[in-house]
Amino acid sequence: LAAPTSPHETRGASILRPSVFGATDGLVANVSLIMGVAGASAGDAHTVVLAGIAGLMAGSFSMAMGEYISVRSQHELLDYQIELQRQQLRHTPEQERAILVEIYESRGLSRAAAIFVVDRLLAKPKRALDTFVRDEIGLSANTMGSPIGAAVGSLLAFALGASVPLAPFLLLSGATAFALTIAATLAALFLVGLGVSRLTHRHPVRSGLRQAALGLLVAAATYGIGALLGTAVR
Repeated sequence: LAAPTSPHETRGASILRPSVFGATDGLVANVSLIMGVAGASAGDAHTVVLAGIAGLMAGSFSMAMGEYISVRSQHELLDYQIELQRQQLRHTPEQERAILVEIYESRGLSRAAAIFVVDRLLAKPKRALDTFVRDEIGLSANTMGSPIGAAVGSLLAFALGASVPLAPFLLLSGATAFALTIAATLAALFLVGLGVSRLTHRHPVRSGLRQAALGLLVAAATYGIGALLGTAVR
């Protein structure tokens, strides 16, 4: 991931969030599924591969649908609030003006300065509407992104992440595949942590190790539960 060109830049955040979340979720969800099935089936490669592929497909489409619905709903809420605000500006302009003056006063402007700013904003209806939606309601289309973009980004990211713990079992078998799955997943989680730290400006190694440690904990827990269930069923 490239570092932002400005310390305040949030460019691409609407795609970055579902992509990072999707990759991390794909890694953790599928390694958990694979470890659980491996523990329950005593490492039977065929069963593990089927479970891994099913987890990859189900998780990818589930993530995509969830992100699409989430972002689409935010846009629908924004559309509703814009229309509601338009009606309020038309029917109760003085009340809305007073609300915006109070908001700017609470941010440190004097009353005279707040009134001056609000009057300048209200002189242009489109600008006034955008300002009310952003400052009074706290919504902005610029930070929401595209529902389709979020869906595609999360689908591809989840699939990529989920393929990492699955790949060793597609190529190898037994203890070698098991060990490579753990190693590849931890390495991938570490790299995701490093990438995120470039944007959050957190300590890169610490962020990477945190991701890897949490992934290892989840994998160990699911393998242990799978082994216990496999023993109980058999």
